Amino acid sequence: MFKIVSKQKIAPKEFDMWVEAPRIAGHAKAGQFVVLRVNDMGERIPLTIADHDEEKGQIRLVFQVVGKTTAALSRLEPGEAILDISGPLGTPSEVEKYGTVLMVGGGVGIAALYPIIKALKQQGNKVITILGGRTSSLVVMKDECAKYSDELIVTTDDGSEGMKGVVTDAMKMVVERGEKVDRCWCIGPSIMMKFGTKAAKELGLPIWVSLNPLMVDGTGMCGCCRVTVDGKIFFACVDGPEFDGHKVNWDEFMSRMRQYKDEEKISMDKYIEEVGEETWL
Repeated sequence: MFKIVSKQKIAPKEFDMWVEAPRIAGHAKAGQFVVLRVNDMGERIPLTIADHDEEKGQIRLVFQVVGKTTAALSRLEPGEAILDISGPLGTPSEVEKYGTVLMVGGGVGIAALYPIIKALKQQGNKVITILGGRTSSLVVMKDECAKYSDELIVTTDDGSEGMKGVVTDAMKMVVERGEKVDRCWCIGPSIMMKFGTKAAKELGLPIWVSLNPLMVDGTGMCGCCRVTVDGKIFFACVDGPEFDGHKVNWDEFMSRMRQYKDEEKISMDKYIEEVGEETWL
């Protein structure tokens, strides 16, 4: 059992939790994730380790309610516990001193981007961060990302904060003003990573993305999280989650992400009937 230390709602359907997990906190690195089960009747889902505190023995989970399991997780309160958490899993980010790095995040993907930003800054890189969302309230963790960034650019679709537009507009602006970017990361919704990769190709930038397909065991045995990269099959849970965005088969990846949409809706509708209220909205 893994006790919840704190919980905060940071945006509609988005939550920030610190959980007691000393062994995981002692080994976690940027880019890694955990697989958890809320209760003994629940499915296993992957969540990024958004931060960790080795001294306190805690890990941070920032997640969005997208289905029954994340909805159930969002209803747990401090003092209650998550049944199972396995990790840290996945291959850590390749963090070294590159020079200037461009970090692009959107939605709950910002939680996955943040520990990489922090690690790259600690290696002495110049960090330019672009965070985007439909509206200002959906751009989370701005202050934390700013702490480890030399420059923070916010984009919103509706212009409610920062630059009106999408993250690719800001990517182009950074390069066109003469910034020499040595490496780029883009983490967020699949469609954002696809178009972020397209923009990076046009701008001549190497880019890394973090893929989040369906996972079951998180150890490479089930094959559920397979992705095609450079024409070859990889398992995101052990070979990733980060891959060269230019080599990802985006159409296949996005198609697989939609594979169980009908079943997920049925499950969620039944859960809402069961609990009687949508407290995560």
